[in-house]
Amino acid sequence: MTTQYWLVKSEPEAYAWTDLVRDGRTAWTGVRNYAARIHLNAMRRGDRVLFYESMTTKAVVGVAEVTKPSFPDTTADEPGWVAVELKADASLPQPVTLPQLRADPTLAKMTLFRQNRLSVTPVTKAEFDRIVKLGG
Repeated sequence: MTTQYWLVKSEPEAYAWTDLVRDGRTAWTGVRNYAARIHLNAMRRGDRVLFYESMTTKAVVGVAEVTKPSFPDTTADEPGWVAVELKADASLPQPVTLPQLRADPTLAKMTLFRQNRLSVTPVTKAEFDRIVKLGG
């Protein structure tokens, strides 16, 4: 199977990139959007994940990896919601800000811009590679 690429968003006050680095890995729980749930269910072990801090930072700050595909989210009050396990891989030397993302023609069609409320979105390999390059 080929590697897939994703972007997850988190408010730094709730769970920041530094929290994932400190913890090493975490269950990505609490997603309560049906479209995002579809994306979580599609994630596979080894998939690469961009970590975007929303609200205050508004930047991609690190790269993670899916270490466990979807499993029941124990924080959910009803069945059907899922989580995945993520492992911190590498911090980007330079955060890639939302204005940088928007200004780059390679990234113009990112799902992040079309469905900006989703906390889990797919990215193409070209988008992933470009963001990592922009991050140093």
